[in-house]
Amino acid sequence: MQTPYLIGITGGSASGKTTFLRRLLEAFPEEQICLISQDNYYHPREKQLRDDMGVENFDLPASIDAAAYAADVLSISQGREVRRKEYTFNNAAVTPQELVFRPAPIVVVEGIFVFHFEEIAKLLNLKVYIDAQEHVKLHRRIIRDRDERGYDLADVLYRYTHHVAPTYEQFIAPYKHYADIVIPNNRHFERGLEVLVGFLRTKVNAGE
Repeated sequence: MQTPYLIGITGGSASGKTTFLRRLLEAFPEEQICLISQDNYYHPREKQLRDDMGVENFDLPASIDAAAYAADVLSISQGREVRRKEYTFNNAAVTPQELVFRPAPIVVVEGIFVFHFEEIAKLLNLKVYIDAQEHVKLHRRIIRDRDERGYDLADVLYRYTHHVAPTYEQFIAPYKHYADIVIPNNRHFERGLEVLVGFLRTKVNAGE
């Protein structure tokens, strides 16, 4: 089997990573690409740290089971299949599924802390940073957390101000300068996506 080529994709919360990833996955046959997302490695809600107001902070590196995430990324990089229960962000209306991550020529490792976690970062062959302005990210976050996670506006704004923004400044933004590719996504990412897809196709074709 072709040795997997690992791409790390990060950026601030609501920078548009999910949409970018969907389009990236659509550009390749299923057997050529695998996505392993940090979103499925959160610790249970009862283990999350709380701020001074008693609100769980899901936007800290400690909110993630980094050891399990790194172990699974390593397994996939070595050609082993990984299974993990989906994390549903405490949404009672969603039934968790068993996720199966199969090795592929391209493995995408996604999450806001994938460059921060050293055990994961050192496995990456390419680092991609999705960038967007703060007001754009806030607007997207409001819509996403309302529709997908059932948070009201006050809760979203509180978390963004006290959790999301400080975490971005400390744990995410500094790694922009270490990325191999920075893709602006204030309005669209089409050109950046096109360049990345073209490069990755050369990697797949080289291994055939």
